[in-house]
Amino acid sequence: MPSLADTYYERASALLARARESNAPVIARLAPQIGRSIALGGVVHTFGSGHSEIVSREIIGRAGGLVCVTGIVDPTGGFIENLPGYGEMLAARYDRQYQLNAGETVIVISNSGKNASPVDVALYARAKGLTVAALTCMAMSKKTPSQHPSGKKLFEVADHVLDNCGVPGDAVVEVGGGTSAGPTSTLAGCSILNWLMLAVAEWLGANGHPLPMLRSQNIPGAIEHNRELASRYKGRLSRQLA
Repeated sequence: MPSLADTYYERASALLARARESNAPVIARLAPQIGRSIALGGVVHTFGSGHSEIVSREIIGRAGGLVCVTGIVDPTGGFIENLPGYGEMLAARYDRQYQLNAGETVIVISNSGKNASPVDVALYARAKGLTVAALTCMAMSKKTPSQHPSGKKLFEVADHVLDNCGVPGDAVVEVGGGTSAGPTSTLAGCSILNWLMLAVAEWLGANGHPLPMLRSQNIPGAIEHNRELASRYKGRLSRQLA
């Protein structure tokens, strides 16, 4: 009989394969849009409330990632994500400081897709003329009622929808007594975002545009390289590189 860890490995691996296949067409449509925006000097914005913030941070300011990715941060960690209008205020404050510009893309992450703040951010961005990409769990989102005053869920207000292919409740391994463990949303979500960023990098290279890619600061000369890249986006990045 396989261990719980082995069961998780098998199920998570199969889920990751499904996520790769099902999201490939969306990534193929979305990557060129992001690439064209970056080629014109634009940045990519991310937002994730609560645990989804971990996924949103996956592609911000890290070795092997594009420098021009920045994030809207909720200082409450999602504690008041269902306070009416709170997400809109977060987006507006971020907009004043770092600018949400028409033609750019915001990636909004919410596993359930039902909470108010992610929907607020998506609606604010769309009104500003940005492309909205949602990263969510469609199986869960379709089964849970919206907490947003509009009654809408994240996937219903997005231009592109990336599905992490998880299950309602996120965990995939039964551990006894009707309880499950082994969540997959972070594993799948981070993978999907990296697939997307690699597709963007491929589009940029294929169309003759430079790749503003960060290097590990543990490699000689990388800190200077990263600082020079970040200087091109002065005032646009919520996480500035030292």
